[in-house]
Amino acid sequence: MTAFERLHPAVQYHVVNSLGWSTLRPTQLQAIDPVHSGHHCLLLAPTAGGKTEAAIIPVLSRMTTEEWRGLSVLYVCPIKALLNNLEPRLARYAALLGRTVEVWHGDVSDSRKRRVLREPPDILLTTPESLEGMLISPRLERKSWFGNVRTVIADELHAIAADDRGWHLRSVLARIDEYTSLPIQRIGLSATVSNPEDILAWFAPSGNRSVVGSSTVSTDADVTIDAVGNLENAAIVVSRMYRGEKRLVFCDSRSSAEKLGASLNRLGVRTFVSHASLSASERRHAEAAFAEERDCVIVATSTLELGIDVGDLDRVIQIDSPASVGSFLQRMGRSGRRAGSRRSCLFLTTSDQGLLTALGVCQLWSMGWVEAASPPPEPWNVVAQQTLLLVLEMGQVPRRSLRDTLLRSFPELVPLDIERLIDGLAASQYLFVDPDDVAQIGPAAERAFGASHYRDLMATFSGPELLSARHGSTELGFLDPSVFAAQEGPHFVLLSGRSWKVKEIDWKKRVVWLEPAKEGGKARWTGGGREFGAELAQAIRVVLENGTVKYATLSKRATAALEDLRNATPVTAGAVQAVAAARFKLWTFAGTLANRTRMLREAARGAYRFNGLSIDYRRDPRIKPEIPLPECIDDNALMELVKLIKFNEMLPPDLALRIARRRRLVAAE
Repeated sequence: MTAFERLHPAVQYHVVNSLGWSTLRPTQLQAIDPVHSGHHCLLLAPTAGGKTEAAIIPVLSRMTTEEWRGLSVLYVCPIKALLNNLEPRLARYAALLGRTVEVWHGDVSDSRKRRVLREPPDILLTTPESLEGMLISPRLERKSWFGNVRTVIADELHAIAADDRGWHLRSVLARIDEYTSLPIQRIGLSATVSNPEDILAWFAPSGNRSVVGSSTVSTDADVTIDAVGNLENAAIVVSRMYRGEKRLVFCDSRSSAEKLGASLNRLGVRTFVSHASLSASERRHAEAAFAEERDCVIVATSTLELGIDVGDLDRVIQIDSPASVGSFLQRMGRSGRRAGSRRSCLFLTTSDQGLLTALGVCQLWSMGWVEAASPPPEPWNVVAQQTLLLVLEMGQVPRRSLRDTLLRSFPELVPLDIERLIDGLAASQYLFVDPDDVAQIGPAAERAFGASHYRDLMATFSGPELLSARHGSTELGFLDPSVFAAQEGPHFVLLSGRSWKVKEIDWKKRVVWLEPAKEGGKARWTGGGREFGAELAQAIRVVLENGTVKYATLSKRATAALEDLRNATPVTAGAVQAVAAARFKLWTFAGTLANRTRMLREAARGAYRFNGLSIDYRRDPRIKPEIPLPECIDDNALMELVKLIKFNEMLPPDLALRIARRRRLVAAE
């Protein structure tokens, strides 16, 4: 029996006759047997490689063969826009077999959610945070809601696993397992990663596992690197190149996306903007218009990196560079989808750092290298979050039961450390543990999270408190209050690629009222700087040494800029360069973590600033003063790094410091 013949006859019929597919792709065929057998799976394929169908077709076949009833499949995505994009596609497949699909996330109306609760679908599309909300919701009977769940599909697993949302999702799934009659089958979908077996073992710690598909990096693409100097020049190039075509332009910050979008609009280019601080309606409008039009540009941050279908795309353009090969592959993979076309990417770099990063990323890509997707070590902040949410879910929990449930969610951790965390939460009154050793929510947790109905507790990521931006009754998006700092007179801002004049700011309600303006405006959102690894730093050193990158074409401007950088930059690790009076630069090419670690240890010797390539000193680092290096970095310096971690205030100091050491410094520290 072939793999295709193992599918339920009704599924075979609809694949051929209703969908009109003469065959399935190799990854889709390879996925049938392990998914049908109930194995936990990681399905690998490039962007637009058919991963969604590789999962859903055999899952629908199992659903039909085994007569699953009620809510039986959870389809989890990291971003809401991807769920909205997938809903009609998955609903079509499910409807062929008489099954239903619904979507549930923060932008879905309460009336629609009430209807979904009354009439549960067979497949629910949702986010990790919305799953958490279901688990602690008083209006949802968890056993009847989750009791029939048989499979969870985690889309873009590499993106989820690489930060604390991965630990959060895995813990939520372990808690949902408590309500099901059988352990849930876990299926991850991912683009190319270098460690698929490790990721699958982490995602599904027990049971039979199968990796399907290839993690090989393809270099079959047309890649060009140009050096344009600034965003204004980038806008001119984008406006003049590929006229009549649909162009997707990636920026690595919201402010850059807004500035470029506004510049393109001024140049008469039909332009749309998409990023996380735009309202859902603004993003949907941009994505829908871009999917339907031809001669236009959409300027986006990573919101459009993760698989959202924006129609038949002609070109991918990258402003400067992402800091990882994986992101580059995701973005470039948006192109080359038509028969006979190739993937392509044009880098327009606006700074020396942007040019070097683009060259380093392309150097690693040309070697067939891609990053591993590694969950952040020491996830104690997520364990603290999950401890409080477990108590909210259950109301009151015996301390021993609380510990055991956390150990099932985090089997890598040591029971004694979990006990110490619970002790710390009780001591700081985030938990109240009565004389009978029963835990419930404590007064500190109520003060910190209760006013917002614990919404902020359900997300492992956070950002600055933004202001809602409105024009009349229309919500346009969200502005960072810092955009109004140090600016006198009328305020002008950029949002959705357009200029706006600020009419009024209601600081109490956190609302900004806007009216259209002809031109001008600022765009600013605060956020952490990008980090890159030692591999990228070393790749940049190799490019500086050799002056070439295989498989990438450099424009005349990029070639000249690279030659200038080669003449100005030492390529030997450990070289010291005088850059100003009593200012020196130590070139390490060691990456962000190593350079942060060294800077903190050598602060007394004049180290004061760093990036992934070098460290700046106020005195020559080759002259060793009679100041011994500390054996380890001062705890006060580490606590500044701890402040960047959400829920750090709930942690015992030693556990918080462990997170900082493992995540923000090299292991040798």
